[in-house]
Amino acid sequence: MKFLIALFLLAQAALYAQKSFAQVTNLDNSPYNIQNSLYNMDNSPYNMRNSPYNMDNSRYNMNSTNGVYDNTGNRIGYEVKAPSGVTNYFDNSGNRIGYTPSKK
Repeated sequence: MKFLIALFLLAQAALYAQKSFAQVTNLDNSPYNIQNSLYNMDNSPYNMRNSPYNMDNSRYNMNSTNGVYDNTGNRIGYEVKAPSGVTNYFDNSGNRIGYTPSKK
């Protein structure tokens, strides 16, 4: 009887260990990666390169090449590529609305 209980517990431990391997997360696409984090200065709207007050990002700049538009042609924001390779997307007010991880 003790042998069967030990065998049962060993089988349960093996099944638990097998399921734990399936929970691996890719850190490259995670917002918890500092490269993608809002708290990284390269991704912050307080960085002048990302700021809506930078003339390159301004919605009033007719020559801006980094605008993001919706399907009807209205400008909804702008994109800025960080030195780390992450592309950050901001709305017209400077709020970060998304990112694309670097293509390393």
